[in-house]
Amino acid sequence: MSTMSASILLRNHARRALTSFTCREVSRRPVWTSFPMRCFSAEPAADHQPLVPGIGRGKTSTGLVGLEVDHDAVPKMIVGYQALLDKLAASDMPPDAQYRINVEQIARYRIKAAQDNLDDPEKVEELCNCGQVEELVIQADNEMIVMDMYLRNRWWELVKPVEIEYNPDDIDGGHGDVEWGDAPEDGKK
Repeated sequence: MSTMSASILLRNHARRALTSFTCREVSRRPVWTSFPMRCFSAEPAADHQPLVPGIGRGKTSTGLVGLEVDHDAVPKMIVGYQALLDKLAASDMPPDAQYRINVEQIARYRIKAAQDNLDDPEKVEELCNCGQVEELVIQADNEMIVMDMYLRNRWWELVKPVEIEYNPDDIDGGHGDVEWGDAPEDGKK
């Protein structure tokens, strides 16, 4: 038997084995699970709402390279921002630190927007106004990294209070006799 015929014979055996394996797999009955499974087919889901391309379950692309569509991004958002709040609550950062105040406000707002619109990611995106829900999940993850650095280095201790003088009664805004509309005189005429 030549090497050519042996390779052809081997290829045919492999093809038959693969074909019979594939046919057995296709003919199997579906396995029933105790947890709900998502179906991303073109058929409408159990709620019988029509599948609209590009919206909700019909979203197939974020339009951003490397960022896949995540149909579970809204619940992931809630988990991510709640983790930020939990880490802040467990930290020794003072409650009046501006970083803590800002992160808490943003996290609470985004959690509320997500909880109120669990089935409407477009509404969450509109309310948060900071990108797609997939991006908001990444923002929560990135904020966790920043918060770890902030807590590890205790950066709130480096921020000093700043006193700002402000007198709204000044006619010229506190700039002395400078008229901002006039160009300085040039003595080299």
